[in-house]
Amino acid sequence: MDRKTKIYIIGFVILLIGFLYLESEKKQPINWFPSYTAKHKIPYGTYVLKNQLNSLFPSTEVKTVDIPPYIYLKDSTRIGTYFFVDDALNFGDAEFSRLMKFVKRGNDVFISTHGINIDTLNFKTERLISENLDEKLFFKLLNKSFKGKEYSFDRPFVNQVFKKIDTLNSTILGISGYVNDNEKRTEEGVNYVKFNYGKGNFYLHTFPEVFTNYSLLKGTNHQHAANILSYLRDDIPILWDSYYKTGKSKITSPMQYLLSSKHLKWAYYMALIGVLLFIIFDGKRKQRSIPVITPLKNQTLAFTSTIANMYFEKQEHKSIAEHKISYLLEYIRVKLHIPTTKIDETFYEYVASRSGNKKEEIEMLFKLCDEIHLKNEISSEELIKLNKMIEKFKKTIQYGN
Repeated sequence: MDRKTKIYIIGFVILLIGFLYLESEKKQPINWFPSYTAKHKIPYGTYVLKNQLNSLFPSTEVKTVDIPPYIYLKDSTRIGTYFFVDDALNFGDAEFSRLMKFVKRGNDVFISTHGINIDTLNFKTERLISENLDEKLFFKLLNKSFKGKEYSFDRPFVNQVFKKIDTLNSTILGISGYVNDNEKRTEEGVNYVKFNYGKGNFYLHTFPEVFTNYSLLKGTNHQHAANILSYLRDDIPILWDSYYKTGKSKITSPMQYLLSSKHLKWAYYMALIGVLLFIIFDGKRKQRSIPVITPLKNQTLAFTSTIANMYFEKQEHKSIAEHKISYLLEYIRVKLHIPTTKIDETFYEYVASRSGNKKEEIEMLFKLCDEIHLKNEISSEELIKLNKMIEKFKKTIQYGN
């Protein structure tokens, strides 16, 4: 590596370190991504709620379920309150059917999400819209033990309420709406219901933000969340769903971990840029040109010709014939896939049918081979005759009659 290249590399490293330092000193913006994941401490994570469930239900076991309900509830002996909280939930028909069987056996399902539209249970939701942007949002539980206390939320969100409820089997637990400057209610709708099904209950709630870290640590909203959860049973386990979450609860690949951190991500990008610059400025070939070496000529044909001439000059016609017969048998084994261990009528028929030669010609060829085997010496005429018959045999296979 020459001096100029070293200067480039050192300069680039100093630039990279300076850039990373400046980025680390910058105030990071708040991440408002609605992950609803128990491991996330961002405003819309559920780290606080998950860790406080044991305080709210001290005698209740809290289990984390990280597989789909369809698989988890395949075991019909499962008991508990299946707890779902997320920005949006979309159950398949088969999966929700298992949830219904789960409730029918005497268990509960708590669902807090926007837009709960469940045709099977006759529930539909719609957005509650205020005509005046200055109106204040309120949430209220209807149970008299809560003394009509109202709570608010100061972040923008989609306020969903139920527009269709199965009134025969449902109990309205909470409402949401808007009040104007004169404390007069302008819009109102149901946002929390209890639906009796079989021996158990569905609890359907349309304001999942109340369970986020931001809401629980803001003012007295934690009391509202605790009041909502007070309807849940404490004699069966709480089954915390960690599968249906908008945010991923764990790192699934090294690249995801690398890109999840802003500093690591920029370090990765800068490294890629550095490699690219190195290739551009230092990627030229520095070695001498490789000389072209002419490959050695194939002398196999010349060698074969020399050996053949040697045999012919010594008048060793018998040896040449034996070699040609051996090559003929090898040719039949490889080309026609016929064994040559036994030369008989069956062999003649197989060779004739697969080679296209007449059976009589095959018999004449191998009778000549037998005669040559029995002789100690043969003449050049016999050798030539054998060669012609073999060549004719092969030619018929290659080109036909």
